[in-house]
Amino acid sequence: MSDHYNAFEMSPVPEPGPDAVPPEPFRGIYGMPAFVTIPTSDMAASVDFWTRGLGFFELFSIPGRLVHLRRWAFQDVLLVEAASVPEQAPAMSFSFACVLSQVDSVAEACRALRPDSVDGPRDTPWNTRDVSVITPENARIVVTAAKPFDPASQEARNLEAVGIAPPGGDNEGHA
Repeated sequence: MSDHYNAFEMSPVPEPGPDAVPPEPFRGIYGMPAFVTIPTSDMAASVDFWTRGLGFFELFSIPGRLVHLRRWAFQDVLLVEAASVPEQAPAMSFSFACVLSQVDSVAEACRALRPDSVDGPRDTPWNTRDVSVITPENARIVVTAAKPFDPASQEARNLEAVGIAPPGGDNEGHA
């Protein structure tokens, strides 16, 4: 018995597959369970990159102080004015989910805006395709998409090795 349960009904992220469609941008107001706050010394350049490159939209702003950006539900970023930003990207990163068909277009859009800002896309051992992007504020953002699941793959063996049944697996339907 696994303690891992399929909870896709709680998430805006669709189940992976070749026909997965991203949800519409979510414009509702809710108590944010998690969000990232990123300082920027050039708010206009930051908003431009996050909206045109990473696919966020401006939910609201407090001029000269803050811009609240969002993609899907629970994908919130607060850009806040700062006198300066770090010279290099931090050791940590923040990841945002997308669907597989969006990974390449995010990478291309970000490369068009900042040619040296993109690493990938690349496939991971945990069955995702990821692209890492360094934003104008030197934040490392990973845009990640689950790949369709192949029960005979190394990724399936990786998940089974840690007690997670693959989708449709024999662990009482839990993934």
